[in-house]
Amino acid sequence: MHVGIIGLGLIGGSLGLALKDMKLIAKVSGYDLDKNNENDALNLGLVDDIISFEEMKKSCDMIFLAIPVEAIIKVMQNLKDIPSNTTIVDLGSTKEQILRSCPTEIRSNFVAAHPMAGTENSGPKAAFKTLLNGAVVVICDDKNAGEFHIKRVVEILSHAGMKIVFMDSKSHDHHVGIISHLPHVISYSLVNSTLKEEDKRNILLLAAGSFSGMARIAKSNPQMWSDIFKQNKDNLLEAITSFKNELEICENMIKNEKWDELKEWMETARSLREIL
Repeated sequence: MHVGIIGLGLIGGSLGLALKDMKLIAKVSGYDLDKNNENDALNLGLVDDIISFEEMKKSCDMIFLAIPVEAIIKVMQNLKDIPSNTTIVDLGSTKEQILRSCPTEIRSNFVAAHPMAGTENSGPKAAFKTLLNGAVVVICDDKNAGEFHIKRVVEILSHAGMKIVFMDSKSHDHHVGIISHLPHVISYSLVNSTLKEEDKRNILLLAAGSFSGMARIAKSNPQMWSDIFKQNKDNLLEAITSFKNELEICENMIKNEKWDELKEWMETARSLREIL
């Protein structure tokens, strides 16, 4: 099987390394608008070769879209003429808007998948082979995709060591808005508020594990995450409102010196240990 990857950053590059280890994959080809990314991916061995977008459409049995969510919507419009047996897999972090935008000509070819994996780093040099191994991948609205294409995607992602979960796109975007997207909002907010209050020297001297851990994801790609916030706006705003309510509860307990209530509130949060 000949697989193509559009977008050779962290996810696309890591996927390329995983695919190259599979016996059922004959070749992994890459394409990226950034020619530096293409060169890095080829030199790092993330893909076997670099081909044009048009060549990828003609020759690949599967095409993975490992690009920002707004770019996925644009690229899909240029895939309407692919063969009926070519499988397209998007790896974006949102799903409703992408699926609504999918051209009818390729809806049966199109499998919407979200690998719950990543780091704060980006680009081909951040890719590593085991990123996806053991991670959950959510496949959305699978009933609208052709059975042949779903089976093919499940086989490939399973070989990559991923745990497959099926979910409707509306539920997916709601849940990731809370569990994945909101933490990025909090991290960006924390870092920006800290930068306004502290100089770099104090941050360097005093930033222990708690701050570093929470601030880490603020290093993530702003273009990618602004696109995600845009596409999942309503769910994210609901999540922000819920978080602000909890923050206000905490603020009031501290202001009114309700230390016993504060301790109980913290104990409730600690119950997360039973889940994670």
